[in-house]
Amino acid sequence: MHYQIASGVFWVGALDQDRRLFDSLIPLPDGTSYNAYLVKGSHKTALIDTVDPSKTEILINNLEDIPHIDYVISHHAEQDHSGSLPVIMDRYPECQLLCSEKAREMLLDLLDIPAGRIRVVADGESLSLGNKTLHFIYTPWVHWPETMVTFLEEEGILFSCDFFGSHLATTDIMQDGNHSVLEAAKRYFAEIMMPFRHIIQKNLQKLASLNIRLIAPSHGPVHVNPRGILDAYAGWSSGNVKNLVIIPFVTMHESTRMLVDWLTEELVSRNIPVEQFNLTVSDPGRLAMALLDAATVIIGTPTMLAGPHPLAAYAAVVANALRPPTRFIGIIGSYGWGGKTVETLRALLSNMRAEFFDPILVQGKPKAGHRDEISRLAELIRKKHISAGLI
Repeated sequence: MHYQIASGVFWVGALDQDRRLFDSLIPLPDGTSYNAYLVKGSHKTALIDTVDPSKTEILINNLEDIPHIDYVISHHAEQDHSGSLPVIMDRYPECQLLCSEKAREMLLDLLDIPAGRIRVVADGESLSLGNKTLHFIYTPWVHWPETMVTFLEEEGILFSCDFFGSHLATTDIMQDGNHSVLEAAKRYFAEIMMPFRHIIQKNLQKLASLNIRLIAPSHGPVHVNPRGILDAYAGWSSGNVKNLVIIPFVTMHESTRMLVDWLTEELVSRNIPVEQFNLTVSDPGRLAMALLDAATVIIGTPTMLAGPHPLAAYAAVVANALRPPTRFIGIIGSYGWGGKTVETLRALLSNMRAEFFDPILVQGKPKAGHRDEISRLAELIRKKHISAGLI
């Protein structure tokens, strides 16, 4: 399948509707796509990115009527974008591989490509295809250090690589900012881009002067209404949080769940929205999206082998890696005889620039007096949200 998105510009990528896990970690409830684009100028032809190696045959079939390619542009060395490069370069021996300076060494490390066929393009460099001009812009740490994007000046198309992407496999290639696409894009941002919020803001500024009419990412549909996704990225990268508490928790004998339910009731009675995430069944992507929004995170865990339950520890590790804009963190839970649950979780959350509340850990089943402690915690959260201007 190939699809024309503008004059002389074609989507030639591959859908992966059955894939359910990315990087052996990230759930893909809607599959994904590996977007490659062909740009035909009056004198030269360029292929922008390739596909995951598992879908190379589909890319080759989409290019079967293309006898000659002058340039292959690699925005990002990760294999889901560049894994088919060796096959493409064998098929088109005349083509030259263009990439950023840092990408060159990474591609040589990851793939069997002759060094003499790689040319580094500079940040801000332009390339003429005849009646079409490609402009290269370095966008480091979106989400690897070597990434760049390409702007097709005459058509106003930004080929954005992982920037503005979404894991969404759909034959409806052109999308006008509907809710499902923005939801998938937010999930993608939360799971992949959140740790790089500050540099994403700088990269957004680099794009601000461009007259962008379409955004063509490397995953998910093409954004026909670029303003919607640009504004969404500006908001997601801002670090602004909401009057929201999320409670990722695990319970073994219902003691921790009692505390979680009590805290939920106390917070809701104070007009503070709460989202619970039972870590034994919750979608990690939903939790990541909530981390992007929540002012406060309360981790609920029983003590297991003198430490937090492994699922609670895993949630802490993921949050620590994603570095969400969380303002306040608390730990509640239970134990049988003792342990170092709090110390362990605090160590796992060392990257979090947030204020930690005093923990509430109860021995055995919670008693009536523990409800008073939970009530005081809820009131403290309310006051903190007020002082932060969230209520």
